[in-house]
Amino acid sequence: MDGRELTDAERRVWAAMPAGTRAALVGLPATDLRTLLLTVARDRAATVRPSDVVRRWHEDRFVRPARADPGVLAQVEARMWQLLPADVSGVELSPVVPVGTCSAVTPVSQNRIVTTMRASEVLSDPTNALAIEAAVRRRRSSEVHLAAAHRVLRAQDFGADASAHFRLFALVSSARDAGSGSTQARLLIRHLTYWQTVLTELAPAAAPQLHVTVFDDPAVRERLADTVRPALDGGPVPLVDEPERERGRGYYRGCAMRITVQGGSLEVGDGGLTDWTAQLTGDAKERCLVSCLATERLAEHADR
Repeated sequence: MDGRELTDAERRVWAAMPAGTRAALVGLPATDLRTLLLTVARDRAATVRPSDVVRRWHEDRFVRPARADPGVLAQVEARMWQLLPADVSGVELSPVVPVGTCSAVTPVSQNRIVTTMRASEVLSDPTNALAIEAAVRRRRSSEVHLAAAHRVLRAQDFGADASAHFRLFALVSSARDAGSGSTQARLLIRHLTYWQTVLTELAPAAAPQLHVTVFDDPAVRERLADTVRPALDGGPVPLVDEPERERGRGYYRGCAMRITVQGGSLEVGDGGLTDWTAQLTGDAKERCLVSCLATERLAEHADR
């Protein structure tokens, strides 16, 4: 119905339903659909026994606790907040965001998101939520710099030993284009300098590195060489060019970054330039840089 080919599981489910069911559900007003789904959820919950809850606790990767030490994690994140520049505003995000928060502005499948029955979805990436908040704040500020620490939940399977939920410390900056890649360079220096400071203080013995890749943007490539690199070079965390990177092309626009430890072998963070706030504000001149770091991975390598 939506032009997308159904998966085998979807075809099986819809084939078992009476003819016209899918069209009828799609055509329901949003409030009526929510009422219907909530009624079904209530009826199903009424059949759940305590033993069922315990079984799901063991079997469902979405609900199992993380293995991280919360005390160590709290210490690491507290120091990261202390190291933030004074003009960065912290945001305590909701556990849920409007449905389509990721897929509306990025090439991310909604199947990777845990969607609720109330026209919302479980937060899967704080940078997307911060970009919405940045777009709102840009109406009254010349530029916006935001940060958040949040536990996210993602639907894709990362493997038997990986948790479906984990904590990310995220930065999002948005400002109007000043031409010749200068705004992008200024935002890159800001984020990279912060991550350099964090890694230098919290994990210097873990051989941290910052990696940058330019995606087909001559202006950004020039500013990376004559502005960004001179501002970062000489620091204790090296800035490494990664021209062979293709992951993130189309998701990031112009430039991407990675944060690693163990000499580049373990990725702990990612980011790049995006057009998210441009889409959200309807202003093609808006420039946005997002970046985030998995604090549980950092905590495993933090000097204590």
